[in-house]
Amino acid sequence: MSAHINHVVVVLQQVSLEEVPAKKLRLTKPSKSAALHIDLCKATSPTDALQYLLSFARRPVEAESVEGVVRILLEHYYKESDNSVRLKIASLLGLLSKTQGFAPDCIVDDAINTLNNEKSHQVLAQLLGTLLIIGTQLPDKIAVVQRLIDVACKHLSSTYFGVRNKCLQLLGCLGTVDKPLSKETDAGPGAQTSHVRDVQSVISDYFQDQDPRVRTAAIKAMLQLHERGMKIQQTIYNQACKLLSDDYEQVRSAAVQMVWVLSQLYPESIVPIPSSNEEIRLVDDSFGKICHMVSDGSWVVRVQAAKLLGSMHQVSPHFLEQTLDKKLMSDLRRKRTAHERAKELYASGEFSSGRRWADDAPKEKVDTSGVNLIDSGACGAFVHGLEDEMYEVRISAVEALCSLAQSSPSFAEKCLDFLVDMFNDEIEEVRLQSIHVLRQISTHITLREDQLDTVLAVLEDSSRDIREALHELLCYTNVSTKDCIQLALVELLKNLTKYPTDRNSVWKCLKFLGARHPTLVLPIVPELLSTHPYFDTPEPDMDDPAYIAVLVLVFNAAKSCPTMPALFSDHTFRHYAYLRDSLSHLVPHLRLPGRKQTASSGLEASGVGSGSLESAQNFLQDSLVRVSALQNLETPGAQDLLEFTIRDLLRLGELQTELAGSADFCATYLHCQLLLTKWLSFDDLEFLYSGLETQQIATIHNVRLQAKALQLILTARSKPGVDRVLGACEKFLQDVESFQRLFMTELPHFQDSFVEKLLELMPRLTTCKPLDLVKILQTTLRQSGFIHLKLPEQIHRASATIIEPTGESDNPLKFTTGLVVALDIDATLEHVQDPQTSVKVQVLYPDGQSHIIHPKPGDFRTPGPGRVRLITQVYLSHSAWTEACQIEVRLLLAYSSSSSKQSASKPAWNESMDGLPTSESCIEGTIHLSKPVKVFIMPKPARR
Repeated sequence: MSAHINHVVVVLQQVSLEEVPAKKLRLTKPSKSAALHIDLCKATSPTDALQYLLSFARRPVEAESVEGVVRILLEHYYKESDNSVRLKIASLLGLLSKTQGFAPDCIVDDAINTLNNEKSHQVLAQLLGTLLIIGTQLPDKIAVVQRLIDVACKHLSSTYFGVRNKCLQLLGCLGTVDKPLSKETDAGPGAQTSHVRDVQSVISDYFQDQDPRVRTAAIKAMLQLHERGMKIQQTIYNQACKLLSDDYEQVRSAAVQMVWVLSQLYPESIVPIPSSNEEIRLVDDSFGKICHMVSDGSWVVRVQAAKLLGSMHQVSPHFLEQTLDKKLMSDLRRKRTAHERAKELYASGEFSSGRRWADDAPKEKVDTSGVNLIDSGACGAFVHGLEDEMYEVRISAVEALCSLAQSSPSFAEKCLDFLVDMFNDEIEEVRLQSIHVLRQISTHITLREDQLDTVLAVLEDSSRDIREALHELLCYTNVSTKDCIQLALVELLKNLTKYPTDRNSVWKCLKFLGARHPTLVLPIVPELLSTHPYFDTPEPDMDDPAYIAVLVLVFNAAKSCPTMPALFSDHTFRHYAYLRDSLSHLVPHLRLPGRKQTASSGLEASGVGSGSLESAQNFLQDSLVRVSALQNLETPGAQDLLEFTIRDLLRLGELQTELAGSADFCATYLHCQLLLTKWLSFDDLEFLYSGLETQQIATIHNVRLQAKALQLILTARSKPGVDRVLGACEKFLQDVESFQRLFMTELPHFQDSFVEKLLELMPRLTTCKPLDLVKILQTTLRQSGFIHLKLPEQIHRASATIIEPTGESDNPLKFTTGLVVALDIDATLEHVQDPQTSVKVQVLYPDGQSHIIHPKPGDFRTPGPGRVRLITQVYLSHSAWTEACQIEVRLLLAYSSSSSKQSASKPAWNESMDGLPTSESCIEGTIHLSKPVKVFIMPKPARR
């Protein structure tokens, strides 16, 4: 019996021990609130307390500690009598409310209670600012937001402008249009209202506040309501218009913005014209008022007004065109017709006798201050803007003219003279912007000879940016006569002589000029080519850049003018053949009568090279369909077919510049299929082309997975070892899972592909042994087929051409060893995204040393859309050489998975390049963007 009892006692003890939970140790950080409390208690003066608070503000606070810290601050706030300390505490409350992960709804009551007994206006304004921060953190808490709105309305009657400003900000950021304010909370300045009012009417009451800062805050609060998606009432319009004549710049600036917003909300509403019985559309009326602000006394307001005019596309053409006319009406009124005046005189029974001066003048007096600018024909608002003393206003006026002219061809013609005049502005930035603007509206205009003369005068400008921008403008400009063509050619040849580095830009300009005006070039061909109907003329020098420029103009015009080749001499045909091979991007393919056509492949013979874009697109698609029929590379003739297709696609890109990016992308992709054993072109495919969609990116990564699988197979064969193969297998399976996660939506397009077969086998691959996985991969690689490559609308290939140095000089660049010499780099970049961070200059020395130079952001210029000009200097230095040697200079495109240009359309893809072959002298994380240019340099020993 006792043994049984002892057994029960032991069991109960065990049960009791099991039921008692074990004590867990938890490591905690020192309490921020306790430390702050100790510091504030140690403070013997307001200065000490401020120092402690400033020191505390510099230290981060965790989200779980915020509430305790706030309690300590509030406790000290109620004890503190110094205003500056309470002001700092109020500021800290706002900063703590923005702590990541902290919900400030738990401190709303305490924050509101601090307002009750606060006597300092500055502290009160700061507390309201804290409430504003809390309210913006809790937009979904309707009850909290309503309480804050009530608090704002209650304190709107404060005599301190800062408090009223914060209250108006609260209403603008938190107020709702659909929920009116109750009559008890209505607090307009000096108004005892008993009716229910909405937040807009309360805010608009302060448009007439005595303090300009409050008036500004009221308008900005109303604009804040608009930005939050609430429709502003049209009744605000008249009040906003009155503020356009306010004495203070900030008020006028905000009022201009308010008038513009209302013109966009109610463009077709009808408003009366002051001092008349007529009415006008609101957008026209507001346009006239903003036009008037282009002559404001503040240049800041003038800039803002000019910018806003450019976005008012709904204004009537009549009012729009008057902005270019300075003439005022004599009586500041709309003129009555002669019929209307005669009818009025006939009805009155009296005519002017001429005995008294102005006896036929209007009987009523005109209040000129009340006359709207629209009544005076908008009075040359843009003329004033373009002649403004501040260049910022002139630039804004030029940009506004461009925006309005793009939507109105008739207005574009009328503003042409004004824009051309801006080419002579004293500020280079204004001149450059004017050229860019004229290029944007060039489709609507045709230059007369006098206008072209003014435009071409800019070619004398010493600024390379200005000259290149003008070349770009001439590419898209229409001219009216053959004399214009001759004038443009003469000035461009002068430009070529004075600035030889502009050679490629001038040639390109003449290419487009000839293509756009074949009928104007035709009459002057004999003069341009110095041909004679009876006598042979000497053959010009083909090395002369000016002669090449003339031929580029003529050959591009001849493409659309079949009668022009009859005017060519024999040597002109020979020069055409030479330039067609050496400068194929400037000289088009011509069907010359009676002459044998040569073609380097079957492309030109099949019509692709004749300029037919449609036939070229069909050829591209047929090539892709033909290749996609291949099941695998072991099919007889498959590799030969791929090689021939790659060759044809590369040639297609040379013949049809519109398809150059697409053809080159396809050729590179097929090249990767042939070279899965090497890591040659995958990064090029992903980072060198723009315009790719997610499907093309997924296709690239499918090929990349094939390369990694092949690398894994080779690793298992050449480097036996379970540990090494096991790690490589785990990494490969992670890559497959990443592909599935990143391109889930694209998987239906990958039928019978390598990645689809892998995903089907994933349950088996994750459990099998490494060597078995390698065997499965080898079988899957053999069985996987090609994916049909579907192209997006347009693909652009990033490229770069180094203009200077040319690499043609045999004279070495000499400098003293140990010192540096500057080498000027001039290059053109095409379709490079974010060039300021991605383009690098590589210098490769004969001893294998490689230096990477990062150009400054200011070295990049943008002469036209999609084109960037890099003009920079690189500094070279080396030890002494016995003879001159060549260095290689080239441009690189830096890339990284996190900053790739496809990052907007897909998540980052982490790459591992360990163990993979790279191209010679290629830096990891970079792609060759340009061909290398060789430069002779000669470091000489220092003289002793």
